[in-house]
Amino acid sequence: MLSAVLTQGCATHPTPMSDVSDGHYAMGTILEIEIQGLEPQRAARALDELYDEALRLDRLLSVYDPASEISRLNRTAGRGPQPVQPEVEEILERSVAYAELTRGTFDVTVGPLVDLWKQAANRGEPPTAAELAAARARVGANRISVIPGEGVALGAVGMKLDLGGIAKGYALDRMLPLLERNGIESALLNFGQSSSWALGAPAGSSGWRLLVRGPTGRFVGLITLRDQALSVSGSQGQWVEIGGRRYGHIIDPRTGEPLTRARQAVVVSRSATLAEALSLALLVLESDQGLELVAEQPGCEGLLIEGDGQLRSTPGWNAAVHFEPLPASEEAPWPSDEAP
Repeated sequence: MLSAVLTQGCATHPTPMSDVSDGHYAMGTILEIEIQGLEPQRAARALDELYDEALRLDRLLSVYDPASEISRLNRTAGRGPQPVQPEVEEILERSVAYAELTRGTFDVTVGPLVDLWKQAANRGEPPTAAELAAARARVGANRISVIPGEGVALGAVGMKLDLGGIAKGYALDRMLPLLERNGIESALLNFGQSSSWALGAPAGSSGWRLLVRGPTGRFVGLITLRDQALSVSGSQGQWVEIGGRRYGHIIDPRTGEPLTRARQAVVVSRSATLAEALSLALLVLESDQGLELVAEQPGCEGLLIEGDGQLRSTPGWNAAVHFEPLPASEEAPWPSDEAP
């Protein structure tokens, strides 16, 4: 709630500053926004602008909305270039570049594999080798063509884009100019605790302090963010059991197989879009490879939390986020890769 600003008589009083927060459903989760140090009316207008931008981008990028541009591209896969909005061109250009950067572990064309494993879960049997091969034949970010002035083409019939692993980060980056335009110097934008932007710092603090949760659900540490984006990816936040084995919702596009090892990846960056791609890569790659990849990117640091509680990080992680580990609890470790 925003308090009203009242004046009496002809006296002039300075407009009080306010800390406001709100949350609305967008992009399949709750977008929570906290703004500090702004007049209530300006803060209310800023919140409206930010939520409107999130919903506008959701209408362009959602795979669940049949009217979105991404859904239209999926329906016209293999039929040549299709006109799209500039934001769609931009996010797909970045997606192609990130697929190459992450050695194919981040790939927005993974849709056919996602659908295949959903079908497998419904029937209670893993896909056959032939089914996997057929789905993998329709996956590959190198088959996305962004043609300036003409649009975007998906190179094969049956390809399917799924921007769930990058759209929230992209939306956060697109909101930053709105914050600046409204004179906001301190704000926290948080998409369902998986993708966040921390601008400035709360009054009297060096930054926004956030708890980091591991794959078991236990909090493993505190971080402090200031002018940084954060992305958190978990291998088994959602999972299904097929044939007595637990499969996570994250799929390795290189093999077509879901991850079965419980782990959590956390990445900070100056770009929420890049942070999302890197957190997924850190989750999928072998530990040393993933941490090395994150550390190679300017301004990026990462933490990998294994199911047994082991923490591994890039060399600059602790300094970048002032990481404060929390004592381990007596909580039982996450089940192993084998059947629970």
